[in-house]
Amino acid sequence: MRVAVCPGSFDPITKGHLDIITRATTLFDKVIVLVAVNPAKQCSFTVEERVDMIRRSTAHLKQVEVDTFSGLLAEYVDKTGASAIIKGLRAVSDFEYEFQMVMANRRLHTKAETIFLTTASEYLFLSSSFVRELAGFGGNIADFVPAEIVDDIVKRLVK
Repeated sequence: MRVAVCPGSFDPITKGHLDIITRATTLFDKVIVLVAVNPAKQCSFTVEERVDMIRRSTAHLKQVEVDTFSGLLAEYVDKTGASAIIKGLRAVSDFEYEFQMVMANRRLHTKAETIFLTTASEYLFLSSSFVRELAGFGGNIADFVPAEIVDDIVKRLVK
């Protein structure tokens, strides 16, 4: 079985994330969407809320599993036996950061390959921080996040 891990903070999941996850399911038998827990990062949604939003947003994708992990991604990948790490790229600046992470993960002995998927052109500008800011000012986020979670985000972030 070919297993890939798609890590991120997903605070919240966006249609850009969902695009990458959906395309990864065409390449792998199982895609683990991994909510990375970083105590140094201030998130708008709890880990449990993010997991729930991802599960509802990916319910139609039967080979998707959602998990959480606090620690090194390389350790999680090795523990699960995944053969790949899926990362979405929007711009060259994303590549520079992600390339550093690839090199670090290789040094940490993971045997998994990192696969970069470029986002669909309609999501090039889209990020979780953009969604949070737009929602915080009462803007319409329906075009940017899965329909299943719009109300959750609005309830939390509209000022």
